[in-house]
Amino acid sequence: MYVLPSLFTAGNIAAGFYAITESVRGASGDVGAFNRAALAIGFAVVFDGVDGRVARMTRTTSDFGKELDSLADVVTFGVAPALLAWVWGFRMLSPAYLPAVRNAVLPLGVVVCFLFLICGACRLARFNISVNPQPRNPGRPGRKYFVGMPIPAGAGVIASVVHCFDGSPISDPRVSIVWLLLIVGTGFLMVSSWRFWSGKEIDSNGRKPFQFFVWMALLIAVIWRFSEEALLAIALAYMVSGVLARLAYAWGRKRRLAAEVRQ
Repeated sequence: MYVLPSLFTAGNIAAGFYAITESVRGASGDVGAFNRAALAIGFAVVFDGVDGRVARMTRTTSDFGKELDSLADVVTFGVAPALLAWVWGFRMLSPAYLPAVRNAVLPLGVVVCFLFLICGACRLARFNISVNPQPRNPGRPGRKYFVGMPIPAGAGVIASVVHCFDGSPISDPRVSIVWLLLIVGTGFLMVSSWRFWSGKEIDSNGRKPFQFFVWMALLIAVIWRFSEEALLAIALAYMVSGVLARLAYAWGRKRRLAAEVRQ
């Protein structure tokens, strides 16, 4: 039984390695390989969510499993999306179109994609050593939140954008600047101390399991039919939710301080 969750972790690593090989293949001219790499990262997100739940359900959690899961996440959600982001968004830029902008963006792209990888690794390290971490902007009492955006969600942002464009790489250097800013923002959110919804309160064995499975079936059907738009919307909505939660907390705190001053 202890092998079962590790099998899903191995699937996570396999998907990450496949995404890396497809990114390299895409750099050689196979544009469809970028989309396959993005889909592989998406499947790895599922594997990453399943292995922990399987370990808790079968009561087979172990230090070995936790370490293996962290190493798998560095490869699949750190190295693979960083390489995909650089090749898809910067490496494939045409040297004949706006060469001055391209020459300026290319080295910045290398640095930014490396920073994404470092931010993801730091996010994992902080998660591993933290005991009951609390976000800087606390949420509802009794609810569990992630401190900083999880690295699978960060990789999901990269993969969902690539998949939304069906793997067709960026050709305009000006668009690659927007891509660069998105990568920077994603990396910052991973190392931030802002709260993000963990989803740990979701219980398929709760008092209304039928409704849970109906909603899950509906979500899967929407993703299956409109995968490009649905996955992009889910990834960006999750990313923006942390920003909005931080802004809402700051605004509420400012109002409370103003009310205390008036009193």
